Amino acid sequence: MASVAPDWHLTRDLEVFLDRAGSFLRSEPALHTVQLTVTDALGRSGSATFGPEPPHFAWLTDRDGAVRATALRTPPHPLNLTATTTEAADALAARLLETGHPLPGVNGLADTAAAFATAWERRTGATAQLTTNQRLYRLGTLTPPEPAPPGRARLATGDDQGLVARWHAEFGAATGQKANRDPDRWAEGRIAHGGITFWETPDGTPVAMAGAIPKVAGQIRVAPVYTPPALRGRGYASAATAAVSRAALSAGADEVLLFTDLANPTSNALYQRIGYRPVRDFATHTFHA
Repeated sequence: MASVAPDWHLTRDLEVFLDRAGSFLRSEPALHTVQLTVTDALGRSGSATFGPEPPHFAWLTDRDGAVRATALRTPPHPLNLTATTTEAADALAARLLETGHPLPGVNGLADTAAAFATAWERRTGATAQLTTNQRLYRLGTLTPPEPAPPGRARLATGDDQGLVARWHAEFGAATGQKANRDPDRWAEGRIAHGGITFWETPDGTPVAMAGAIPKVAGQIRVAPVYTPPALRGRGYASAATAAVSRAALSAGADEVLLFTDLANPTSNALYQRIGYRPVRDFATHTFHA
């Protein structure tokens, strides 16, 4: 990546950010999937979508004024940073400190997140702990499981809101994600746009769920995928994920994406069996005073 003059611009105005950096984000929808889906959700549901404090946005321009990197944070979540140089990551750390931005952590492409974490440690005296390693996958040729487990896929409805909320909370607890959003509101919002699919047994009992985030910049991301512990190992998650992936393709998605935790070899193998292929590795570093 060519060196750029690290000139970071900060705003808390979503429209300003998208007007300046929207084209950059759309230039690589897969690598920028998190920021694309977060800004889309903020635009649809308002600045309090992810928490009561308004979000923060930043973009980096080169000497010609072209955008070369972006960052955003929806408190209380970590900073999300797109690919950039070590120099630019350090400049962003300095800029955020100048403006009094406290940070709980950073996530992004593994090398970029590590560069920012190192800069933050040096400038603040905090300790950065690598807490999550993820791999981004892109769907190639969809290969549904054969044979599929008994049952069928169906969209969750309003009658299922309680179960979706409970499974979402269980998924968060199992993956170590803090529940910063009310599970019932999350479930209501997802169900409203057809964003949750169940795999259910022949008697109509839901046994797994797979979600899909609305299409933006041609990409749809599958998330979350959850099977209660007592029901795992029977192919339910694979069948639900294949069903959601097929629906995403039918909806005209150019790219169907998902993240996996690299600490979970079962899920990584599962998604590859149904046609997902690795794109890049991402990481989260948590800061401790």
